[in-house]
Amino acid sequence: MDDDEVLDLVDEDDRVTGRATRAEVYRERLRHRCAAVLVTDARGRVFVHRRTPWKLIHPGLYDMFVGGVVGVGESYADAAWREAKEELGAPGLPAPEPVLRFRYGGGGRSWWMAVRRVRWDGPVRPQSTETAWHAFLTPDDLTEWPAGWEWAPYRVAAWRRLTAYHRR
Repeated sequence: MDDDEVLDLVDEDDRVTGRATRAEVYRERLRHRCAAVLVTDARGRVFVHRRTPWKLIHPGLYDMFVGGVVGVGESYADAAWREAKEELGAPGLPAPEPVLRFRYGGGGRSWWMAVRRVRWDGPVRPQSTETAWHAFLTPDDLTEWPAGWEWAPYRVAAWRRLTAYHRR
């Protein structure tokens, strides 16, 4: 993770209003863009991981998405694909398909999040800098929120929106 990486700042309608470094964005809680990818396998299981304890946002918490910030001038699609391939250690991963986009707000933070999904049946070699543990779990396992697991709240918000979207 590069604190000097420059990100686009956006308004409540996801229009670019300026730029700041990742360090400034996190420190000052500035609105920016984020890409999230739900990864499933052929059996419909979801890739779940525990974030490393040194992550700046929600260290050590469980997460059912891979992804990260969108760089300056980068599209949600490009950021999602780049982040998913890096975090999974899966260079042959197909491009994730768009599902939904929403503005997240919680814990004094706000950002726009584009949610995508991809099926991957190949091997995963998650980055040790991002992932402390990983497994593929069934959607039912996630619906029941395993006891004692604390989940990254912005990913829970995305999960709930995604599952509600698919119930329509």
